[in-house]
Amino acid sequence: MPELAFDGLGADALAARLGLPACLLHDRVASTMDLAHAAAGRGAEAGTLVLAQAQDAGRGRGGKRWHSPSGGGLWMTLIERPATSSGIEVLSLRIGLRLADALDPLAGDRVRLKWPNDLFTGGGKLAGILVEARWRDQRVEWVAIGLGVNVAAPTAVEGAAGLAPGVTRLQALDQIVPALRSAAAAVDGRLTPSEMARFAMRDLGIGRSITQPAVGVVAGVGASGELMVDTARGPVACRTGSLVFAEDR
Repeated sequence: MPELAFDGLGADALAARLGLPACLLHDRVASTMDLAHAAAGRGAEAGTLVLAQAQDAGRGRGGKRWHSPSGGGLWMTLIERPATSSGIEVLSLRIGLRLADALDPLAGDRVRLKWPNDLFTGGGKLAGILVEARWRDQRVEWVAIGLGVNVAAPTAVEGAAGLAPGVTRLQALDQIVPALRSAAAAVDGRLTPSEMARFAMRDLGIGRSITQPAVGVVAGVGASGELMVDTARGPVACRTGSLVFAEDR
């Protein structure tokens, strides 16, 4: 059976191009996140990338599932083994910031961030992030960083966006992988003032009316990654849930 290739590159060649210890390539899978957890449990090194051509049961926050078609995007999970758990609570936001910086040149438009884990461009959703940690003896053993990116906007999905015409999946990976690894290496348990300022400049929600996770107007994001909402009863800090705009009800 011929070696599975990703846009012309086999697993070893792709790992070498991206500076990773290993790439685990798959054709069609249920979830790269599940495969990454299994690989990490078998001892896969930090920086191991699980990448699939298509995903039939991708997993998002709150147990949401979706189908990721072949050829038009990046469906992947990166394994990291952080030395400390201090940055886990803000890792999703930190990843979003690094990815937005990395993808701006490829998107043809400024990438915006929607708390807590989505990237938008041109009014449509470009990418989604999911971070799951596994613990042993009260310390983090590994973190699986799941990411789905529309390289080409799927025509069958309403409200979806893609990168600029002509951008390839390999070009996107070249920018995405260093951004993920940089975010995972950060150890500060809170967003820095610089990160908060950068998030505010890209914040898709700030100043907009929402119905979830609280009813009110988005005031921004706090240093611990919480969504700040101005409600009729005063400011509220939301640490869980999804952001739903009032106009989307």
